[in-house]
Amino acid sequence: MTPAARLQAAIEILDLILAGDPAEKALTSWGRRSRFAGSKDRAAVRDHVFTALRCLRSHAAMGGARSGRGLILGALREAGRDPDEMFNGQGHAPAPLTDAERLLPPLPEGAGAVDIPDWLWPEFSTSLGLQAEAAARALRSRAPVHLRVNTVRGTIGAAQEALASEGITTRPHPAAATALEVIEGARKLRNAEAYQDGLVELQDAASQAVVAHLPLEDGMKVLDFCAGGGGKSLAMVAQAGIRLFAHDADARRMKDLPARAARAGAPVSVLSSADLERHGPFDLVLCDVPCSGSGSWRRAPEGKWRLTADGLQALQQTQSEILCKAAGLTAPGGFLAYATCSMLDRENSVQVQGFMRQNPAWSLAAEKSWQVQDGTDGFYVAVLTRANGGC
Repeated sequence: MTPAARLQAAIEILDLILAGDPAEKALTSWGRRSRFAGSKDRAAVRDHVFTALRCLRSHAAMGGARSGRGLILGALREAGRDPDEMFNGQGHAPAPLTDAERLLPPLPEGAGAVDIPDWLWPEFSTSLGLQAEAAARALRSRAPVHLRVNTVRGTIGAAQEALASEGITTRPHPAAATALEVIEGARKLRNAEAYQDGLVELQDAASQAVVAHLPLEDGMKVLDFCAGGGGKSLAMVAQAGIRLFAHDADARRMKDLPARAARAGAPVSVLSSADLERHGPFDLVLCDVPCSGSGSWRRAPEGKWRLTADGLQALQQTQSEILCKAAGLTAPGGFLAYATCSMLDRENSVQVQGFMRQNPAWSLAAEKSWQVQDGTDGFYVAVLTRANGGC
């Protein structure tokens, strides 16, 4: 595919997403219809689509329309490229610009300039204070690729050497002792021996740091209550000699966990909801709860535009319910850890303070947050303890 044909493909995919299709579904459907597209073509089209979604408001404004064509035109203008080079109608390129499209629209201002929905900006700016604009601008760019070195399998140095031998260059990331940032060769990771053998796992450095802040000790019985794919489950088992149990309300999210655990040499027992009380109580329960995902909008940018005020309120209610359920599974004297990949106070410290007001037996032992402008995803964790009793 020519560079212009890749842009036209991105335009068509973006129109489907703007009409309501999930981004991954739209990309997958295009890939199945476009057998002629090679791996580099698919990667380039994907990059165009996700750049447009991260910068949807500003690129739509600069392109004069909230459409696939407008977004791609806006992206070219922001990059300082001449749109006529690509919008020329030759072959499979986008059609030439119309007279209306040649008129330069006014630049976006305020929340639109940093690609945050207007309704969310007050909450976003209150939560992040003076760092709000820097965080919003960071969310407009591609996320770095981070790896967790599985210390059950080897050392940081051994992992770097193994990756380098396959053309993957890395450097340690300061957020976590087990974290590496990929500098070059990220697209080779899935086929790398170090990945396939479980020496490294894809995991953001702040996600790793959340686990490092948990009071894990050998011999503990630990529950990952909202395990999802199990990234934190595997990280916890690598950190201490614990008995780890993984659960998720949607068991389908954990379908790959047994294979991942076997590859990593990390024993994990998967529990259904019906099994929880029989295996409890637990010395530590981690709740990595459903949230807005505002800390990971670089990776899933459509979430930024599909979140609504009502949706955020519903998420808060779900978070509250999960905290209460998890508290009932925590042993007296044990620890309850609450985590999100959000940077919004309403989902983080406010949620934790509200839980403690309703449940005075619990107290805050530790609290930590990470923000995207510092080179990781945005994350939050609070560790709670209780003397006795439950919700």
